[in-house]
Amino acid sequence: MTATSLTPKSSARVRIRTNRLVLYTVLVVVTGLFLGPFGWLLLTGLKAPEELAEAPVHWLPEHVQWHNFADAFTQIDFLGYARNSLIIAVIYGVLVTLSSAWVGFGFARLDAPGKKWLFGILLGSMMLPQMITLLPTYLIFAKLGMVDTYWPWVLWGLSSAPYLVFLFRQFFAGLPRELEEAAIVDGCGYTSIFWRIFLPQSWPVLSAGFVIAFTWTWGDYIAPQLLLSTDRSTLAVAVMSTYVTTGGQPLTHLQAAASVMYVVPILLIFLIAQRGFVAGMSTSGLK
Repeated sequence: MTATSLTPKSSARVRIRTNRLVLYTVLVVVTGLFLGPFGWLLLTGLKAPEELAEAPVHWLPEHVQWHNFADAFTQIDFLGYARNSLIIAVIYGVLVTLSSAWVGFGFARLDAPGKKWLFGILLGSMMLPQMITLLPTYLIFAKLGMVDTYWPWVLWGLSSAPYLVFLFRQFFAGLPRELEEAAIVDGCGYTSIFWRIFLPQSWPVLSAGFVIAFTWTWGDYIAPQLLLSTDRSTLAVAVMSTYVTTGGQPLTHLQAAASVMYVVPILLIFLIAQRGFVAGMSTSGLK
């Protein structure tokens, strides 16, 4: 059968298959670009120290050094630092998700003078770099006696986060007004409406918000380095500062191996909450 003798139905099938092939090819290329740094990190963690100084660069290790991961795990109190990171990330993730949901509910369902201006100021605060507020933040917590404690993350969590407030505001604004009106007729106040009706229906955004907040805190280096002592510090700080020789030179192969283990919890959390995360990110922008 020649190309000119194809029926319209056959031509449509060929077009669909071609489009799918192009789409899958693009997805594979983009996935490779995103996974490339992680793959290079894994290969670095499997190399001997002398291989890292060779030129030209060897992409694959000549002799796989699996013991690098064991050395990275035992050279420092890896589980202790991971526990500190987990405590901070869970505390902040839970509190900031709930507080942002409450603020987003207010912006979405309550009417007040200047609400649009306040929401604009809130969104504008996302453009402030963290370095601008770093010194004032430290001075405030130092005056309150909260340095070398986990209370700063509790207060940050209770203060909500602008980006998460935006996600919850968009989601709550799309829920039917009849739900709220029926609850008011039954005698519910807005606090009961939030906890009993709106919050249970927002599990996709709750899941997405918690994953985002957990990732922020787990990967934060500046705040723990500034506010916490060595014993209370997090795994991010430990990976970057403790794998050094007696002369102060970094042990790159151990840093890479520790970084791979450091990333694993984030990957597991994302895989577990993937469905809710994707649903939350997609439904928050729809009415």
